[in-house]
Amino acid sequence: MTPAKRGDRVAPPAQPGQWLLKFGTNDAAKGWEDLSRQAASNLWEAYEAIRLDPAPFPPTKRHHRLKGALGTVDGMEQWQYEVTAGGRIWYLVDAAKKTVWIRVAGCGHPKASD
Repeated sequence: MTPAKRGDRVAPPAQPGQWLLKFGTNDAAKGWEDLSRQAASNLWEAYEAIRLDPAPFPPTKRHHRLKGALGTVDGMEQWQYEVTAGGRIWYLVDAAKKTVWIRVAGCGHPKASD
């Protein structure tokens, strides 16, 4: 990923006891910006929910682990947060590093789950 540059948004660091969110792909970073423009309030709620508890138990209708082959990637659980009716965030939970790796973010439903 390219380093931050002039004009980029400043990402807040993780607060003590909360999870650090990082982009796992450049496409996820671009999709995050698209979501920010189209559904900023919903994206803020998703961000807060994920950094506080990325793997909630019990899962909710909007925030749940993906099923089947999509449920685990590189040995980590893959979760989804439904930001809008079509907008999604897919991410991996790295419990050892208390880090969430955002792999997919965007205003449209991810093709892999169709």
